Amino acid sequence: MHFLSFLAPPLSCLFISAIVCPHPTSAQDRTTEQGEAEITDPTAECAPYQYPPVDNAQGNFPPSWTVATILSNDSDAQARYQSIEGSIPKIPPKGRKADSANGNFGGFKYDPNDPDCWWTYSMCTTPNVSGVPDDIAAVPEPNTLGYGFDDGPNCSHNAFYDYLQSNDQKATMFYIGSNVQQFPLEAQRALADGHQICVHTWSHHYMTALTNDEAFAELWYSMQIIKLVVGVTPTCWRPPYGDVDNRIRAIANALGLMTIMWQSDSEDWLGIESVTKVNNNYMNLINAAQNGTFSTSGTIMLTHELTNFTMSEAVNFYDQLASAFSYLVPVGVALNVTAPYVEDGYTLPSFAQYIGGMHVVSPTASSSGSSSSSTSAPSVGGSSDGSGTSGSTTTGNSTSTSQNGAAKVSLKRVGSFASAAVLVAGILFML
Repeated sequence: MHFLSFLAPPLSCLFISAIVCPHPTSAQDRTTEQGEAEITDPTAECAPYQYPPVDNAQGNFPPSWTVATILSNDSDAQARYQSIEGSIPKIPPKGRKADSANGNFGGFKYDPNDPDCWWTYSMCTTPNVSGVPDDIAAVPEPNTLGYGFDDGPNCSHNAFYDYLQSNDQKATMFYIGSNVQQFPLEAQRALADGHQICVHTWSHHYMTALTNDEAFAELWYSMQIIKLVVGVTPTCWRPPYGDVDNRIRAIANALGLMTIMWQSDSEDWLGIESVTKVNNNYMNLINAAQNGTFSTSGTIMLTHELTNFTMSEAVNFYDQLASAFSYLVPVGVALNVTAPYVEDGYTLPSFAQYIGGMHVVSPTASSSGSSSSSTSAPSVGGSSDGSGTSGSTTTGNSTSTSQNGAAKVSLKRVGSFASAAVLVAGILFML
């Protein structure tokens, strides 16, 4: 995946704007999440805007899209790093930073016995470091897909999120800190729609190439910008490109972040030029589900909201995935992690609740509860009853909504945008 992919503007709707992306006839409200979510023109969605809470805190964060470092004026970050520094395994950064931070590990000599449980080398997900839990690459619930998307918030994601909303489908969104900083109202929509938010680092570089303090800063400032913008502090993360080893896991775990990986890769990030390969990857997962591969435990697939193409592919294959799997649920729901954030009051439904139709649990307290001083990742529950059904016959993609709670948004935008997303997907598929 090329770094510039994250900065490329969404251009596809320029070709079909007359059909599905009409230009607004009046000024758009770009001061609230709900107003931002009403915008139907991707070009307008991606135009820069001012958001005072972020603008006023620029000095508290690293520059966007650069490898994060601990700021000299950030005493909280300095103190937190010092408190965990002694527990970080003494593993040096991998490769030559200028190259390896962007994925070029050429010339780097590594022990073939994989002492560091380096995923990029061996796809290892079972670290041998005391106190550091295994990565999550699958889910315990049978016939279940842990449903989620990397690299958001994409500034043009309204049609895609509307499509998910129209299907009452919740997902896990792995957000890049720099994207949250640049498009805060788009980030707020994830919580408003009832999705789970996880960290995907500040600048989307290969983490094992970074120094300890840089890796810490990549996670710390992502957590802080999500807290500033959305009001919650995530307890989960996914390493960009899957690049993680025992050292990086230990840093993440010390910050209270569960490491979530995947078993299948859609490779949607390759772009529309590789549409046949991407389609085949989706179909391989669908066929595996139909053939009973996940009859005893579920799985996770890597997909993205990176571009219009990746989101359109998700729309194209949604019905087939929902048919092949018994349940499509956020990763946290599949793991029975009902407290997805550091703060009190924001609760994910349990797996049994979700498949029973309760896709959002209302907040029970203010978001000012716990501080962000958690020192270990959240515990993970097993299968709710061993069968994955919990006595319910309601599917995970049920369109009934039992609770509104934090996910209460204006529903007048759902129907037309859902059909627009389908049309966008079909046209992009033919390009």
